[in-house]
Parts: sequence; structure tokens; C-alpha cells
Amino acid sequence: MLAVEASGPGAAPGGWPGLSPLDLALVRGEAAFETLRVYGGRPFRLDAHLERLAVSAAGLDLALPHGLPELAARALASSGVADGVLRLVCTRGIEGDFESTAFAIVSELPPEFELERRRGLRLVLLTLAVDPLVRAAAPWLLPGIKSTSYAVNMAAQRQARRMGADDAVFVGLGGELLEGPTANLWWRAGETLYTPSLELGILAGITRLTVMELAAVNGFRVVEGVFTVEDLAGAEEAFTSSSTREIMPVATVDGHPVGAGASGAAAAALQAALRDLAS
Repeated sequence: MLAVEASGPGAAPGGWPGLSPLDLALVRGEAAFETLRVYGGRPFRLDAHLERLAVSAAGLDLALPHGLPELAARALASSGVADGVLRLVCTRGIEGDFESTAFAIVSELPPEFELERRRGLRLVLLTLAVDPLVRAAAPWLLPGIKSTSYAVNMAAQRQARRMGADDAVFVGLGGELLEGPTANLWWRAGETLYTPSLELGILAGITRLTVMELAAVNGFRVVEGVFTVEDLAGAEEAFTSSSTREIMPVATVDGHPVGAGASGAAAAALQAALRDLAS
């Protein structure tokens, strides 16, 4: 089941909403978006996603339209999807007008998610060939901005699949671990969870923040920093976090098992806690 609602100049008066071919979202990839899980018909942490959408829009000099919560509610109501994915997209508009069109899209969850969770992800490291600290200090490179200019991210996922993996993790010019194309990276040693720092210009994941909140009550402490693959090599387990995939265990990185090569204690506990929080 797919439901789409739209508002703004690109919204058609009836039927499937359209978008002008001159909209800069299509011409130059200038649009901001958010993707979040829906549990029992309720979007999880919608306010936090809307706040991050506003940050992305500011970074793109994009004016967000009003009424986004209502737009999301209409899409959810018309979708009939109880547990799925809600995507909000706000375009830059047409050159000269810059009047945004907003879309709310509700879809079902891909069936492979639970299969991947049981098996664990196979990841490969792919370089961004940039100094992440320089990128983080250069706002025109859009560090931490969630725009629809995702061609590089999707190319990285295709490359990972060509290499026999499920997904990728980006590394900086000096081998710094960064993030996946659509997820944040975590690993555990003892009772400590490690994750790359936002100061590297990575996306401030909403589920990443949720993991931090849940870690303490589940007996883990969190350390953010600048890490390399050597730090990951000694991990007892690793996992990724994202709004759609939630907590996803990592089985291998570049063909080498992480810990036992299966879901570990932290991933299992945090996934259960996340589901409890969302229910």
C-alpha cells in the first residue's frame, strides 16, 4: 500500500500529486527530507524529525511550507498502513519563485528487514576521500544535512552489493569511521558503546539519539569520538541504527566477522527497548 499527499504549487488538484519538471528538487537535487517509522499508525518522534528537517532546510536555504504535521496525518489516514514508513519531502521550488512543494509518502516496510536482522548485515568500508573535519567546517558541503542529493549514497550501496555485501560504511581520508549511506554505526566493547562523533559532519540520527537515551537504562555507557577500523576490530559486536531499519546487527566488515558474527547483547537489548518505547 502506498499513499501520497502533497501541498504547494506541485500538488495536483486531483489524483496523484505532481511536481513541476522545473522544480529544483528534480533539476539540481535541492530538497530536504525525513524518513521515519510508523508504529500502530503513529509516526515515531515526529517532532524530532520535523526539527531536523528545519535544520536541513536552513542549510539548503529552503523555505519549509506550513502544515507538515497535518500533511503527514492525512497521508497516514489514507494509507491504511499501521506499521510502515513515512517520508516527508520538501522541495526548493522553481528558480525565481522558490515556493516549496511538500510531499508525505507512506509505504509498507520492506520484507527483507527482519531477514537481515536475524542474519546480521555484511558491511564493506568505502572511502569518501575527504578529510571529515574539513568537511564538517565547510557548510557549503552540507555536512549533517539530509537532502535528496543521495546519488553518492545509493551508488555506495550498489557498490557494496557488487562486492557481495549488504551495505557500506563510509570512511574519511585518514581512515576515520563515519556512517553508512542511510544509518549510523555503533560497536560494543565490554559495557561501552562507541559511535563516531557528530563533529565529523555525519548525520545526527534520531534513532542514534534514541539509542543514547536507552543505553544508560540498559547498562551501557556511550563514547563518541574519532575512530578507525582498528578500533572496530576489537569489538564484541557491532550494529547500525536508523529510523527505518531500527537496530540492525552487523555480522561482518570487509569479510571479517565482528565478535561472534551475529546479533549481540547490546543490539538485542536496544532493539527490544526501542520497540517498547515505540509501542
